[in-house]
Amino acid sequence: MVERLSTLDASFLYLEEPGTPMHVGGVLILETPPGGLDALASLITARLPLVPRYRQRVVEVPGQLANPVWVDDPDFDIAYHLRRSGLPRPGTRAQLLDLVSRLNSRPLDRNRPLWEAYLVEGLTGGRVAVVTKTHPALVDGLSAVDIGQVLLDVTPDAPLPEPVEWHPQPLPSGLELVRSALEEYRQRPSSLVDAARSAVTDASTTAARLGGLAGGLLRTARSAIMPAPHSPMNAPVGRQRRVAVASAPLDDLKRVRKAHGGTVNDVLLTVMTGALREWLLSRGEPVVSSTTIRALVPVSVQDEEGAAGSRVTSHLVDLPVGEPNPRVRLARLTYAMRGITQHGESVGADSLIALSGFAPSTLHALGARAARGLSRRLFNVVITNVPGPQVPLYAAGGRMLEVFPVVPLARGQGLSIGMTSFDGTVFFGFNADRDSVGDVDVLADLVEQEVADLVETSS
Repeated sequence: MVERLSTLDASFLYLEEPGTPMHVGGVLILETPPGGLDALASLITARLPLVPRYRQRVVEVPGQLANPVWVDDPDFDIAYHLRRSGLPRPGTRAQLLDLVSRLNSRPLDRNRPLWEAYLVEGLTGGRVAVVTKTHPALVDGLSAVDIGQVLLDVTPDAPLPEPVEWHPQPLPSGLELVRSALEEYRQRPSSLVDAARSAVTDASTTAARLGGLAGGLLRTARSAIMPAPHSPMNAPVGRQRRVAVASAPLDDLKRVRKAHGGTVNDVLLTVMTGALREWLLSRGEPVVSSTTIRALVPVSVQDEEGAAGSRVTSHLVDLPVGEPNPRVRLARLTYAMRGITQHGESVGADSLIALSGFAPSTLHALGARAARGLSRRLFNVVITNVPGPQVPLYAAGGRMLEVFPVVPLARGQGLSIGMTSFDGTVFFGFNADRDSVGDVDVLADLVEQEVADLVETSS
């Protein structure tokens, strides 16, 4: 029996366009392992059996009688998905981000398993990087396993698993796929109706219906009545990207939280609000006391049985960029987020870490999936926040030093922001359209300034 993509997963493939690839990216910067890039490549190859979906590709059903299916790729070639690259001297961060920007501008090949990883050497300080690209169709919940989980260990000397010989299952013929679809229709007639409906209706509506996002919309109906405010972030999106990064000590953010209340997530949203305010002013945009930017903030919530699970809902939050006082900004956002988290029964950071280990690609992909289900007219920017373990992690003996998320852009939205905390630091990743938000590095530089301003108010 073939394994079929859900309508939600299929919608991410159908909605994808050449200018808006849906893959979630990640940038892991490591100390060079004792065995160099060869050791990293051997580690990923040895642990690939732990992520069987990474050796499967998507096949369409003839006549689109049903959603596509997952099949083993008989021509799977690890060398295609696991590539090596080197930076020219001196190997600066700017050179690395230029490479990341180019890699994330290119869609994944639909005829192959929907992931890629690049091992990059030549960084200053004797470091290496792992740049990943993972399609959200691979991710169906917190129980999904991604490359980040199988690559990283809590000790530097973790052993490699025993080799596992892999034999792909035979590819189903077109006739077998049709028969399977008709059999499913016989057992569940609504399945064919859903498939037909998804072909003739707005796929984003289908994604919202099946992704459980309607509840989030109803809870933010007051904000959603009106379209999102005008913003330079909402513009036609081209095919080229610019990626920028920033970081902040987690202790500084906790210090602000302790002094003023709220959560670390509230403080992070306040940091981003202040940075966006200064960025708008640097561009000569009009900013008055009532100016806001509407952010779509995915929040992981409990399932209907009360267990912390894989459901992610989207909430619309108006960021008060017109407010010049950082303490007032924090108070307003704390109040807004308290109502969302209490009503939505959100899952805390510790619970997420316990559920997922460290799977930034998985969790940011869940946020991207939730965002994709809503009309882009309702918000200006997507902001995801993934808590990670506050202990060192290693890959092939090399310690991970930094990890930056790269959240995909939707059509008409020129900026997305991802945040990941790890080992005492919060890492910010900014993915932007090169044409409309080409100065995204200015926004990233403002993050440290905003953290310093908030810490000063806590003295």
